[in-house]
Parts: sequence; C-alpha cells; structure tokens
Amino acid sequence: MASGADSETSSRNRTRPGWIAAALIAIVAADQLTKSWVVSHLKTGPQHIFGSAVELELARNSGSAFSRFQGYTPILAVLACGVAILIARAVRHATDRWTVVGLTLVLGGALGNLGDRFFRSPGVLRGHVVDFVKVGPWPLFNVADSCITIVAIILLARTLFKPE
Repeated sequence: MASGADSETSSRNRTRPGWIAAALIAIVAADQLTKSWVVSHLKTGPQHIFGSAVELELARNSGSAFSRFQGYTPILAVLACGVAILIARAVRHATDRWTVVGLTLVLGGALGNLGDRFFRSPGVLRGHVVDFVKVGPWPLFNVADSCITIVAIILLARTLFKPE
C-alpha cells in the first residue's frame, strides 16, 4: 500500500499536466485576444493610459526581442518551434514548483508569439509579432513578452534568495 506522501506525489503528477495545459491556454488566449483588440482598435494611433509614461501603440515586429534581427522571420519562427519543443519536454520532467511555473510562463509566451509568426500577416512563418504596450523608454511589448520577463524576475529572485 502506498504511503500518504507517495499518494500525494502521484496525485500531483496526474493533475500537473492539466494545470500546465490550462495555464498555457490562458496565456496564449490572453496574448492573442489583446493583440486582436489592438490590431482592430489602435489603427489611428497610440492611446495614452498614464500620460506619455504608459501608452498602447500598435507595432508589428518582424524580428526578435527589442526588434533585433529584422527580416529573419522564417528563421526565428523555426528556432522558436525548436525552443518550444525543448521547453515542453523540460516542463514535463521538472520537479521544482518554481521551475514548472517558470517553464510554463516561458512556453506560453513562446507559443503566443509563435502564433503570430504562423497566423499573422504577411503569411505563414513570415508573420510579424504584434507589440503594443509602451512603458517609458522601454521597447514595445505584449502579454507573451511579459510572461517571459516575469520568468527572468523569478529566476533572478530564486538565484539571489535560494531556498534552503
């Protein structure tokens, strides 16, 4: 007969894929819904939220983070597919809760932006990522980018404040 700890671990291992899938669906849905709203409502120009400190502004990025590697969209899309597969495999085998959270957020962000590469103009594997949040001097970003940034903060905090 399994001990209470073994039973709890087994139960957690059965429900974890469901939670990860739900989180991924929520992240990608939030990312794609906000991008769709921005594309349809911000055609005429930026919308100021807090003066010029926070704005919503439509931008299409054919490159990578911080608009680097413009014009390499097909290569970036194929690389993103490979990275998404590696992250999906890693999250399946991760045991630390924060690692699972971090990998899930990164995977959700990668899938959100990858959706743009596949389904947005100008076409499959050439689509431009929609960015729209502008905060101060920072480059524009989106929900998917935010998820990836949150992971960087989590990893930094975990590195600075390692658990016993």
